[in-house]
Amino acid sequence: MKYPKMHRIRQVIEAPEVENLEETISQELESLLLESKIKPGARIAVTAGSRGINHIDRILKRIIDFLKQHEAKPFLVPAMGSHGDGSAEGQLDVLKSLNITEETMGVPIHSSMEVVEIGKSSFDFPVLVDKLAAESDGIVVVNRIKPHTEFEGPIESGLMKMMAIGLGKHKGCVEVHKQAGNYGYLKVIPEIGQIILDKLPILFGVGIVENIYDETAKIKAVSPDRFFEEEAELLIEAKRLMAKIPFDHLDVLIIDEIGKNISGTGLDTNVIGRIMVYGEKEPELPQINRIVVLDMTEESHGNAVGIGLSDYISDRLYTKINRSAVAKNAIAANTPEKGRIPISLPTDRETVEAALNTIGAIKSEDARIVHIKNTLELKEMHISNALLPETTAKTNLVIMEEIGPISFDNLENIERVVVN
Repeated sequence: MKYPKMHRIRQVIEAPEVENLEETISQELESLLLESKIKPGARIAVTAGSRGINHIDRILKRIIDFLKQHEAKPFLVPAMGSHGDGSAEGQLDVLKSLNITEETMGVPIHSSMEVVEIGKSSFDFPVLVDKLAAESDGIVVVNRIKPHTEFEGPIESGLMKMMAIGLGKHKGCVEVHKQAGNYGYLKVIPEIGQIILDKLPILFGVGIVENIYDETAKIKAVSPDRFFEEEAELLIEAKRLMAKIPFDHLDVLIIDEIGKNISGTGLDTNVIGRIMVYGEKEPELPQINRIVVLDMTEESHGNAVGIGLSDYISDRLYTKINRSAVAKNAIAANTPEKGRIPISLPTDRETVEAALNTIGAIKSEDARIVHIKNTLELKEMHISNALLPETTAKTNLVIMEEIGPISFDNLENIERVVVN
């Protein structure tokens, strides 16, 4: 097969960054005037999620130290729904991969899948929350604010979702997704979040916005009575700073890796233009004919959920799939489509060629191809010759160098994209 010449390009996008992370967090927390709300000896649960938030270990450590300074007794609770294979041990392993351990944090981590019911939604479903968090004297909710991969609205992925799904553990996560299948996430997540705000001692939240380089662009401490308003404002900022593939129409998208530390669905649906959620409208753009995925991050622990959004995968990826973890996650999220396993081929070369052979009456050397590391790190990518005219016309794109035709090593593995 004749491959097109590829070029390495860089996106130039505004990327504000918090200069002194610990100092900024301290200032934000002090602004909430919490002295009278944190009692000496109070047991405060701090949420720790599974997402690959940059500097999350530093962020959590500063929050924990702040609580200790006020003579509280903080502890961490894994707040990741069904992730980590839906088990207490699995969720501890996920945190360990993020450098979040009892040793690094200096506090206990209480990992349990036991939940308690604190009320019912208007749809007559139980609202379930981590038992240890519910029994604490206060809860601190920490999460990145970003566009959700399955719906669009003023509140998407952030503090409200962390309460509704993350703190719900496996059982609560299942209940939320059941309701969302009929009534939509746009209604369900805010409602359940509000029930938790009303019923549990939420002390404060910390919302994180990242830039295109995955650095902390903004971090905001939020009082519980301002969760809705502040999260909506932070989401607007997150969408403005979010990286995307700078082309609306592609024949083939090659993705080196997917992962739970990259997106809850392994690959960000906002980037690839595919959602596959019952009742939710598919994005109009980008339009991508074939999507190829070649590997999975170690931090995913075999959970390749989201793989069903692609068309072809390599055996290198297939052999790493923990089918039990995928099934548990996909069923809990009420999205079995994302757990489907696409056609798997022995090598990267065969996988890429299968995609190029199924794009219609287009010569392989003329195909519109983008090759990315993953859907999170998008500041650099490889593009084919066919995309050069559009690239030169865009002021936010810089052509770094020509790198020649798509190449493979002696094991037929593709030359990966390196993001500097």
